[in-house]
Amino acid sequence: MRWTLKPKPELSKVKHLQESLQVSEPIAALLVQRGIETYEDAKDFFRPSLSHLHNPYLMKDMDKAVARIELAIANNENILVYGDYDVDGTTAVALMSTYLKTKHELVYTYVPNRYDEGYGVSYKGINFALENDFTLIIALDCGIKAIEKVAYAKEQGIDFIICDHHRPGSEIPDAVAVLDPKRSDCEYPYKELCGCGVGFKLIQALAEKDGLTTEDLLPYLDLVATAIGADIVPITEENRVLAYYGLQVINANPRPGFKAILDQLKKSELTITDVVFTIAPRINAAGRMKHGNYAVGLLAEDDYDMAIERAKDIEAYNHDRKETDKQVTAEALQQIEEQKEQERFTTVVYHETWHKGVIGIVASRLTETYYRPTLVFTKSGDKLAASARSVKGFDVYNALEACKEHLEQFGGHKYAAGLTLKPENYEAFKQAFEDVVAKTIDKNLLTPEVLVDSTIALSEVTPKFYRILKQLAPFGPSNMTPVFMTENLVDTGFGKCVGEDKTHLRLTASQTDANPIVCIGFSMGDKYELIKDNKPFKAVYSIDENEWQGNVSLQLRLRDIKA
Repeated sequence: MRWTLKPKPELSKVKHLQESLQVSEPIAALLVQRGIETYEDAKDFFRPSLSHLHNPYLMKDMDKAVARIELAIANNENILVYGDYDVDGTTAVALMSTYLKTKHELVYTYVPNRYDEGYGVSYKGINFALENDFTLIIALDCGIKAIEKVAYAKEQGIDFIICDHHRPGSEIPDAVAVLDPKRSDCEYPYKELCGCGVGFKLIQALAEKDGLTTEDLLPYLDLVATAIGADIVPITEENRVLAYYGLQVINANPRPGFKAILDQLKKSELTITDVVFTIAPRINAAGRMKHGNYAVGLLAEDDYDMAIERAKDIEAYNHDRKETDKQVTAEALQQIEEQKEQERFTTVVYHETWHKGVIGIVASRLTETYYRPTLVFTKSGDKLAASARSVKGFDVYNALEACKEHLEQFGGHKYAAGLTLKPENYEAFKQAFEDVVAKTIDKNLLTPEVLVDSTIALSEVTPKFYRILKQLAPFGPSNMTPVFMTENLVDTGFGKCVGEDKTHLRLTASQTDANPIVCIGFSMGDKYELIKDNKPFKAVYSIDENEWQGNVSLQLRLRDIKA
C-alpha cells in the first residue's frame, strides 16, 4: 500500500481551535483537515440540527412537483411510485409511497425486474401504468436519462416527476418536474444527495404545504440514512444531518422492517458502517436474487409480525446471494489468472451463465484483489450487461463515455456504473476501454492508497481521545474514520496469526512510555515476519473498541505495517 500523509493543517488555525474547544492538538488538527476552523463550525458539526437542512424549494422544479402531486390528489388520480431495485431505489420507493399514503389512498409502487427490464425507467413499467390507469409516475433514483421513455409516457397521457441524483446527459427529460441537484441549471446548495435524499426533499416540501415540520418527518429518516450509507455518497453537510438523525431512529425507534432484520441479527447500537454491512446487503439481496418488490414490502410494512415473516424471506435471498457471489468470484479469479499473459490496466471478465444479481459485488471484489478499473459481464437477454467498479481517484464513468460508440446504454457514478452492449461489440469495447484507461490513468492509482490523517504517539491513544473521535461520526466519504500513523513500535511477544485459516494478525504493540495496546490486522497474517523477535515497525491504523466477556477495551485496527 501507498501511505499518503495528509498535509499538515495551518498551525495557527489548529491552535485557535484547540483553545476555543479545549481539545488536544491531534483532535483540533483532524477538525481543521475536515474544514472545521471555528467554534461555530465545530458546534454545527458536533451537534447536527434539522434546522441546518436547506429549504426544499431551492431545488429547481420543486414547486412544479408539489403542484402536480397536489393536483393528482385533488383529482383522485392513481399515482405510481417507481424506483430502482437497489438500496437507494427501494428505500426511496418505501419513503415516498408510505408518505403519500398518509394523504391519498390511490398510491401504488413499481420496481423494475433486474432481469427483463434492467436499470431505470422501462417501457414495461410505463405500459403497466397505462394498462392500470395511472396518470402520474414519480420516478426515484432513476429517470434523468430516460428521454425517449418519458416522451413515450407523455404521448400516452402519463406525467412524470423525476427525483434523481445521477449526472444528467446533454438533454433533460420532458417531465412535469425534474428534481436533480446535479442539473447544471439547479442552484440547490448541496449537490451530493442520494436518490432517497432527493425523495425526502420532495416530501419535506409537501409536508411544509400541509403545515408539518421536518421534526414530523423524523420517522422516515431511517430509510434516508440507510440509502446514504449504501450509496456511498459524501457524509457531509445535509447528508451528515440526515444520516445522524436517521441512525438515531434506527437505534431508538426503527420501523418494523428494520426491527425485524435487527432482531434476527441480535444487533444493538448500529453505526453507519453496520447499516452498510448488515441492513443494506439484505435489502439489496431481494433485487439481486428475486425482486426488489420484496425489499419495498419489508420496508413499508407497518405490522411487526408480518415484517418478521418478510425478513425471513429476505434472509433466505441474502444466503443465496452469498453462495452465488462466492461461486462467481472464484470463477472470475480463475479466468483472470488464465489470462495473465500481458500487463493490463483494466480487469474485464465475462461468462454468459453468471448471475446478473451479483456481478456488481464480484466487480468490487476483483477491484480489491487486482486494484484495476473492473468490468464483470454476463448475458442479459440478447445483450451483454456489465457492472463497472473503479479504483480511488479514477472516473470510470468518464472512461465509459469515451467508449460509448460500442455501448447500447450506460449510467452511474465516478466509481460505479452499469452498461449494456451487443455481443458482437464486446471485444472492440474491451480493447477500447483498456486503451482509454491506459492513456488516462495516473499509474500511482494502481497501487492501493491509505490516507493518514496524522502521526501520533501511542500514549495519545486514550479513552478520552477515543470518546471525542466517536463524536466525529457518522463516518463515510469526505468524513472518513480517522487513520493515524505511529512509528517505533514493538510487539510485546504475543504476536500471532489468528483465525480459522490463520490469515489475520493479532499483536500487542508497545512504545516507550505508553501502555501496550492490542492490535488486530485482518488479512495481514503474511506480515507476521515484520513484527516477530522484537523487530521495530511502524503502523497505520484506526482506533476502535473490542468487547470480550463483558470487558470493553481500546484496540488498534491495523490498515498496514512496515518495517
